[in-house]
Amino acid sequence: MRGVATVTVVVTVLAVGTALPRPGLLPYGPTRGDARLRPGDDESSPGVPLRRALRLYGRAARRLYVGTNGVISTQDFPRETQYVDDDFPTDFPVIAPFLADLDTSGDRGNIYYRQDNSPDVLDQAAGYIQAGFPRTAGSFVPTNAFVATWEDVGAYQELSQDTEPSKKLNTFQAVIAYDDEDTYAIFLYPNGGLQFLGTRPKESYNVQLELPARVGFSRGDGDDPKRDGLFHSLASSEQALRHLERESNAGVPGVWVFHVGSAAPLDHVEPGGGGESGPGVPQSPARHGPGTGDYNRALYGRADHASAELQAQRGSEAASPHPDHGRRPPGIVPERLPASPGQERSRRLHPDGDGGGARRSYSANPSSYSSGHHGVGVEEDVHFNPDVFTYSAASQETCARHHGRCSPHAFCTDYATGICCHCRATYYGNGRQCLPEGAVHRLNGKVSGSLTVGRASVRFQDVDLHAYIVGSDGRAYAAISGVPQPAARALLPLLPVGGLFAWLFALEEPGSENGFSITGAEFTQSLEVTFHPGEEMVHVTQTAEGLGPDNYLSLKTHIQGQVPFLPENVTVHITPYKELYHYSSSAVTSSAHREYVLAAGTANQTLSYRLRQNITFAGCPYARLPARQRLSVARAFALYDGQEHVLRYALAARIGLAPDNAENPSVNPCHDSTHACEATARCQPGAGMEYTCKCAAGYRTDGRGCRDVDECAEGLSQCGPFTVCLNVPGSYRCECRSGYRPAEDGQACVPLAPASDPCEDGTHPCAPGDRARCLSHAGGHPTCECLPGYAGDGIDCSDVDECAENPCHPAATCYNTPGSFSCRCRPGYEGDGFQCTHGSTQRLTPCQHERLYPRAAPPGPSPVGDGHVPQCDEEGRYRPLQCHGSTGYCWCVDAAGQEIAGTRTAPGSTPPRCGSPEPTERPRTMCERWRQSLLEHYGGSPRSDQYVPQCDAGGDFTPLQCHGDSGYCWCVDESGREIQGTRSEPGSTPPCLPSVAPPSVRPSPRPDVSPPATGTFLLYAQGQQIGYLPLNGTRLQKEEAKTLLSLHGSIVVGIDYDCREKTIYWTDVAGRTISRASLEPGAEPETVINSGLISPEGLAVDHLRRAMFWTDSGLDKIERARLDGSERRVLFDTELVNPRAIAVDPVRGNLYWTDWNREAPKIETSTVNGANRRVLVNKDIGLPNGLTFDPFSKLLCWADAGTKHLECVFPDGAGRRIVQNNLNYPFSIISYANHFYHTDWRRDGVIAIDKETGSFTDEYLPEQRSHLYGITAVYPYCPGARK
Repeated sequence: MRGVATVTVVVTVLAVGTALPRPGLLPYGPTRGDARLRPGDDESSPGVPLRRALRLYGRAARRLYVGTNGVISTQDFPRETQYVDDDFPTDFPVIAPFLADLDTSGDRGNIYYRQDNSPDVLDQAAGYIQAGFPRTAGSFVPTNAFVATWEDVGAYQELSQDTEPSKKLNTFQAVIAYDDEDTYAIFLYPNGGLQFLGTRPKESYNVQLELPARVGFSRGDGDDPKRDGLFHSLASSEQALRHLERESNAGVPGVWVFHVGSAAPLDHVEPGGGGESGPGVPQSPARHGPGTGDYNRALYGRADHASAELQAQRGSEAASPHPDHGRRPPGIVPERLPASPGQERSRRLHPDGDGGGARRSYSANPSSYSSGHHGVGVEEDVHFNPDVFTYSAASQETCARHHGRCSPHAFCTDYATGICCHCRATYYGNGRQCLPEGAVHRLNGKVSGSLTVGRASVRFQDVDLHAYIVGSDGRAYAAISGVPQPAARALLPLLPVGGLFAWLFALEEPGSENGFSITGAEFTQSLEVTFHPGEEMVHVTQTAEGLGPDNYLSLKTHIQGQVPFLPENVTVHITPYKELYHYSSSAVTSSAHREYVLAAGTANQTLSYRLRQNITFAGCPYARLPARQRLSVARAFALYDGQEHVLRYALAARIGLAPDNAENPSVNPCHDSTHACEATARCQPGAGMEYTCKCAAGYRTDGRGCRDVDECAEGLSQCGPFTVCLNVPGSYRCECRSGYRPAEDGQACVPLAPASDPCEDGTHPCAPGDRARCLSHAGGHPTCECLPGYAGDGIDCSDVDECAENPCHPAATCYNTPGSFSCRCRPGYEGDGFQCTHGSTQRLTPCQHERLYPRAAPPGPSPVGDGHVPQCDEEGRYRPLQCHGSTGYCWCVDAAGQEIAGTRTAPGSTPPRCGSPEPTERPRTMCERWRQSLLEHYGGSPRSDQYVPQCDAGGDFTPLQCHGDSGYCWCVDESGREIQGTRSEPGSTPPCLPSVAPPSVRPSPRPDVSPPATGTFLLYAQGQQIGYLPLNGTRLQKEEAKTLLSLHGSIVVGIDYDCREKTIYWTDVAGRTISRASLEPGAEPETVINSGLISPEGLAVDHLRRAMFWTDSGLDKIERARLDGSERRVLFDTELVNPRAIAVDPVRGNLYWTDWNREAPKIETSTVNGANRRVLVNKDIGLPNGLTFDPFSKLLCWADAGTKHLECVFPDGAGRRIVQNNLNYPFSIISYANHFYHTDWRRDGVIAIDKETGSFTDEYLPEQRSHLYGITAVYPYCPGARK
């Protein structure tokens, strides 16, 4: 395909004549009451309230904004970096008469705008509209108009002392004229008004690059995750932009009219046409008027499809055969304007034209014209001989009756004996099917086959084939999914299956045509491939069945025959190649010899195959095809993705005319099967055309030929013990005897035996149980995992210095302890270390401060119970023995007031002995830390039905564990995990033995696993993938960012992390599911909720209750379920309009969510069970997209895309404060240490904000530009109320 990325739909009448003079613009300037946009590079007007709402793109618009960069919108503009250099569609509604990086600084031009309902303005606008739509708007008169004029504006320049501002200035105007029913947009370009056609991107440094302006419309649905943006492009190339002044779709050069809104259903843009003929009313050339007819066809396309664009052509203009050809009806064109001849340009295809018009040589140039959406041409066949062939005029096919066979983007040509279709400029194909040049195309198909691979037979039926074509540079990507092994791997060398697409859509050199330009989308390819040296033969048939509704080419593929077996450890490398194609009127043929390399480690083997292919099609008999062309494939790749079970081919190709001396190289007889060797002999190529015949492996010569060697009978096999040797022609195979299985070497056999569990028998290599745990997996291969508070690979676990990540308040000191940490406010400050405030004049110790300011229990049901008031000694220190005033429980504490695990006694029992020597001389064990964590969770008073682990004097788990007063007991290992089969019924206890010491043998890690590194990192959702962004302290390690998980076909919105099981959870609004994936090596995604969802967005995980909560903006619900999807129930389904973000405080059992109802936005809270629902914030908020609860500061914070604020509040609604008041367009937010991190839709990145100063400290913009949705932080430990 061509490197020209312009796309065309021709539904306009290209009026050519006197250009529009400046008086042709609607009156503007200060004398007409215009407002003037302030000078600058990226300015926008205030919203102009319209006297009457207008209809635009199927919506009602009540305000209009005018921007420096040649655009009008119904909403305020983002930063210009978000749209000025990007193509359509935009993220916001756009009317763009000339979208480029413009600059009016230094009095370089003026931009005026106003509303107007004066009769002279409305009459002039009505004249243009009626000229563009004489049939549908012949009597339309607008009641209101909005006029925006860019007068003598310049392009943005990076000026230095040595450069002067460019003297090239542009003038153009956009008019929006409307009444209560319809809205029209008029673009006006006066003669000489466009002196430059593009602008240089900012930050392009020394790269000389100028981006053409964009002219057109964009609906701006990009902010809706459920909908692709729709758009209409009039011009986006220099060639098309040059014609804006000289051509028209309204009969007046420089005037372009569009229908952009209606009371009737109209959610697209209708270009004007200016004529009276419809698609079914042919006209003769002599009576041809300036029109095309039917504009009911939607010219919007999805963002990944072609947009409609002004046809850009060059060449001589056809003279009007009649002097009165361009006469206009009275009152249609304003009197002050020159009437255009209205003559449509000739659609002749000149052999020496500009690439856009010269596509193929014909027997004569057609004289053609348009009828409806189809051009119709008449051509005399100079080769027609009436003495040889006669025909009936009554039965002859003519364009007038049969032009419907042509593509809407083609014109029809009459020949003496029939018709042919030819694609218009900037489209290519065979005329029956036409595609836009330079665009991205897709192909869908099914593949079936029956293959013999080595000695195995494989069948497959209707597996999926998808191809993706980048037309601008001739790249083709093909993927076949679902082919069973070993056939999928064996098909790797069969590049011609994907090579078809390289030929179809190759980049065209001058004077040449790729396959689609000749065959279109209807053809059959027959391919025969013979592999050497095994002479395996396979036949491939590929049938193209036309274009679908979205221009997707449909293809059926059938593969049958035999292919060589390929081992799993090999890769296939294919060198660049060139290939000759021979053409006739209905067939294309080629034959070639190809080599490919099998690589396994450092060993390479070069093999080859020969191929013959024949492509048949129904072509135009009058087309003069090249006799030969040469396809040059510069890059070719073939690979098999074992995880996704997808076979992939990728090629980059161009096609050109074959030199006269170009021939396929001579092929050795071994390669084309012309040798005389017997079937059991192998042909060994020699120099040039020489060869020798040698017996293949497994055969030996018998004087006349080759006979099979019986390796089993002659003792030549390598079969090991407990095997049976079986001879086969040319080889042998080893089978295991009954009761045995193959060993690792694939030759010996070993007895069948159940695999032991290293985690159970103590042979695992994990670190000691107070630092790591062992996880069993199928196959007996355990994995090791460091406990929270430790980092490493599970075999070596070292204490995480949480203090290095600054989790405490800036006025606090962090104390790291094995597996944990604590925070303590510095002298002169008060607080718990995570939140510190200036102290009173009398300095208080932490114990005294806690006595004066006891921590209150949060509202609603809470496991904490009544607050404990500590006892202090005379010096204000915590007394070693603490007792709860109301419950009677007693326990020992350390110097920081933290309870020492294992010291709590029940009411009425003897209090523990506390004091010197301190029980904290050694680090707390895993059992003690787990016990401490659960005691805190239960508020120091566990119920009789709640489990608390029992630890021995050394801090290890006691071998026997019992559950409260239920009577159930069981044995545990050194990690506290229950040993299967030991749980006993009430009344009896199992015999438990002390745990076995861990072994010292360590296996090597799996080579195919690359889990995320240890330490804290961010996970963010970006459409079809989840990204990984590690932190160094609080700085973003952007160079280490990568894609963690690719989820094709998904739109991931909400995301959260379960710190206990190291598992990520996400919502998918495309698949309407909630899924999860462990961060363990080799884990696969798993869907846990797959029904009853419409638009699941926000997601929150409660790691303590093993529950998840989510919002559904489609159902207006908030639901909860267990982490495996069970016990699902609705919490709220009333008084919700647009619920989005959701957050949970697991320690206190509270839930928070936002509702960005534009009429009444709010933030609400309840308990995790749905009790005590109440509004927390409903004042001074706009679009609260993001929400996070900070477990350390215990603050609830949100990011608002409406007010642009980042704010925080305490869970009771008190203490609200603004952290940052100048956000762009935040979507999701997470809190970590002394920073917030949020995703931003205007920057398309992750933004870091300091909690204390509110300043922006860092940002990460992924290479792949698209919207980011949810974000979460992954800690190396589970955050709680206090460590």
